[in-house]
Amino acid sequence: MWLSTTLLAALTLSAVPAAAQLNQLAKQAGLLYFGTATDTPYERERAAYAQAYPQYDAIFADPAEFGQTTPTNGQKWLFTQPSPTVFNFTEGDVVADLAAATGKLLRCHALVWHSQLAPWVEATNWTAAALREAVERHVRTVVGYYRGRCRSWDVVNEALDEDGSYRASVFYRVLGDEYIRLAFRAAAEADPAARLYYNDYGIERPASNKTAGARRLVRMLREAGVRIDGVGLQAHLHADSHPTAAELIETARGFGELVREVAFTELDVRIELPVNETNLAWQKEAYQDVVTACVKVEQCVGITVWDFYDPFSWIPATFPGQGAPLLWFDNFTKHPAYDGMVQTFKQLIAERGGKPCRRRARA
Repeated sequence: MWLSTTLLAALTLSAVPAAAQLNQLAKQAGLLYFGTATDTPYERERAAYAQAYPQYDAIFADPAEFGQTTPTNGQKWLFTQPSPTVFNFTEGDVVADLAAATGKLLRCHALVWHSQLAPWVEATNWTAAALREAVERHVRTVVGYYRGRCRSWDVVNEALDEDGSYRASVFYRVLGDEYIRLAFRAAAEADPAARLYYNDYGIERPASNKTAGARRLVRMLREAGVRIDGVGLQAHLHADSHPTAAELIETARGFGELVREVAFTELDVRIELPVNETNLAWQKEAYQDVVTACVKVEQCVGITVWDFYDPFSWIPATFPGQGAPLLWFDNFTKHPAYDGMVQTFKQLIAERGGKPCRRRARA
């Protein structure tokens, strides 16, 4: 376990139960939802965590805590089209059905992405015509299958490199930026009611090259007459170097000038281990800054944490030496960031003075 016994005991004893929970407060503050990603049990955890199921599932199901969910993996190409023209929705259906059973909005994720592709996609020697057909077929089939169930879709995910240029994915190498237009057009045809998003990480700071690249991508779609409704800021942040609330507000407002809505779609705040009071305080500030930004930006509709229970996070396996990025520790005590967000929501609700917010009409 990453926490020392002494620190864990101190956190547990000092925790003050929140009078209201995150989704309840988010709605009171004018957002549509506060949500969490989740995954199918055999994907989201090892057998060592089997004892965590009941407590995890009870927290997930609580509508006052989470009003929206995203399938972490189950709707990605690897699972939905494992072989050419062979579709399988088993993985995605687990979370989609769970959303319906627990009354949650469903953000669907992700149609066209360079990672977690079925191996045959990258192994094929594509002609431009064949890949166009494959992209359109994949998007139309998957979106069509879930038609009416997804409030929004991450249509294209992480199309940009760190410098804001297009990533040299199999799609870009063969089709250039045409694949982005193809994917959005196909999604719009397959489910006209779903909100269509471009989703990426590293676009949270207003002055970054990647943020500028994302703005260019959105403008490219709009100039081509292609519908794009939203931009997703993934917000995989670092506790010791996170964007300020002012930076997040500027960035979200900038995207809000181009699209109908923005959202923080994959929020986590990683810590350089071991956990201590200092880096937990930095993490708390980062989560509070996201809440402040989303509430203060009219176009921001909601916040999704990329799961909520530390053992189910992708961070430790991907970034050795970093972890504890979510809101519940291994033993289901809450991070200080949780109560920090509660405090920030309450402050912002008080500032609004009960005034109505137009975002609530967009659900």
